[in-house]
Amino acid sequence: MKKSIIPIISTLLLCAFRFDGSPLKGTWEYRGGIINGKLDGAPKEYKLQRTYNDEHYEAKVLEEGEKALTYEKGDYRLNADTCLEKQTYCMQESKLLNKTVKYNYIISNDTLKLLSVLPNGNKVEDYWVKLK
Repeated sequence: MKKSIIPIISTLLLCAFRFDGSPLKGTWEYRGGIINGKLDGAPKEYKLQRTYNDEHYEAKVLEEGEKALTYEKGDYRLNADTCLEKQTYCMQESKLLNKTVKYNYIISNDTLKLLSVLPNGNKVEDYWVKLK
């Protein structure tokens, strides 16, 4: 009896782990948010997109008739409901460059919600919709 239970337990343990990578993997488009309690709508003149792989992200500005422009890159790590992001490149001067920012993240259907208090004290809540 003992010998037949060990393979069953081993199989159940293997099934409990996900091997398909990060739940953030894919391309997400910014749909607005809340900064310090005030609504911040998504820009109408251009789109902001982030593409995540298992360890890194790349953020781009997409404007009709223009080539996509990478404005930010970085690394990230997930732990339960926490996302630790470290900006490694920014097109403009940034106080967040090479600093780790802690976000709480929630994915519901196709929407990613990122919540944080930034190092400058701003409380942010960003909404991103998954494209692919």
